[in-house]
Amino acid sequence: MPCECCMDRDNVSTGATMEFLLLGFSELLRLRVLLFLVFLIVHLVTLAGNMMIFMAVAMQPSRPPMLFFLCQLSAIELCYTLVIVPKALLSLVVVEGSTISFLGCAAQMHLFVALGGAECFLLAAMSYDRYVAICQPLRYAAVMSEGLCLRLALACSLGAFAVALGLTVAVFRLPFCQSRRIDHFFCDVPAVLRLACTQSYTPELPLLAACLLLLLLPFLLILASYVSIAEALLRVTSPVGRGKAFSTCISHLAITLLHYGCATFIYIRPKSSYSPARDKVVSLVYTIITPLLYPLIYSLRNKEIRGILRKMLRRKKIAQVN
Repeated sequence: MPCECCMDRDNVSTGATMEFLLLGFSELLRLRVLLFLVFLIVHLVTLAGNMMIFMAVAMQPSRPPMLFFLCQLSAIELCYTLVIVPKALLSLVVVEGSTISFLGCAAQMHLFVALGGAECFLLAAMSYDRYVAICQPLRYAAVMSEGLCLRLALACSLGAFAVALGLTVAVFRLPFCQSRRIDHFFCDVPAVLRLACTQSYTPELPLLAACLLLLLLPFLLILASYVSIAEALLRVTSPVGRGKAFSTCISHLAITLLHYGCATFIYIRPKSSYSPARDKVVSLVYTIITPLLYPLIYSLRNKEIRGILRKMLRRKKIAQVN
C-alpha cells in the first residue's frame, strides 16, 4: 500500500512537470571551486585522450579486431563522460544543487546504464578476441573476421540498451515520495531507488536482473576466456613466448579490473547498505577517473596504438613545417 507522502503517479502530467534536485557536492562548499577546476581539467583531458585514440584508429585503412573494439570502447567512454560530467560540473557551480527534470533524469539513467553495460559486453568480446589469438592463433584471421567483429559490436550495444531501457522503465514506474532530493551528482540507480515510497525489496529486483545480465554474464564469459588462456600459456615451454602472449592481455585485464571493481561495489549489494558519501566517491572514480585511465593504459601498453599516435604526430609536424 503506497504511503501518504507518495506522489500521485496516476496523474499524466506529474512525470512531465516533476523535477529532481541533484545535491551533488553541497556538503563540500569550501572545496567546490577546487573540485570544479580538477573535474574540468580531468574531463577535458579524458575527452582529448579518447578522441585521439578514436580518430587514430578510425583513420586506419585496415584495423585488427582488437583495435576495432578499442575504437568502440573510446566512443563509449566519450559518450559516457558527456552524459555524466557536465551535470556534475553544474552541481559544483550551483551551491544549492542543480535540478533535473523527470524525463531528463530517466534519460541520463538509461544512457549511463546502457553505455556501462555496452562496455561490459565489449570487454567480454575483447576477452574472446584474446582467447582466439592465444589459444587458436592459426585460425585467428578466419574466426575474428570483420563481419564477426561488427556483429559483436552491434550485439553489445543493442543488448545493453535493451536491458537499460527495461531497468529505467521499472525504476521510474515506482511511486516517489515528495522529497525529490537525490544525494548524488547524477541520476544513479541506487540513489533514485532511495526515493521510492516502498518498504519492500521489490524495487531492487529489476536492478538485480540488470546486474546479472550486464555484470555477471559478461564477467563469467571473461573469466572463462582467461581460464582457457591460462591453460594454454601453461603449455608454452618458452618463458619468453609465455611473457609475450600474456603481455597482450595486460591492458584488457587492467581495464576489466577497474570497471568491474567499481561497478560491483556500487550495484551488487542491498539497498540498506547504501551510503551517499561513500557512493559518490566511488562514482567519481567510476565515471571520471577510469575514463581518463583507459586511453593512458592502452596508449602505454599497446604497440599498435603507440605507432599510430606517433604517425599522427609526425604528420602534424610535417604539415606545420610545410
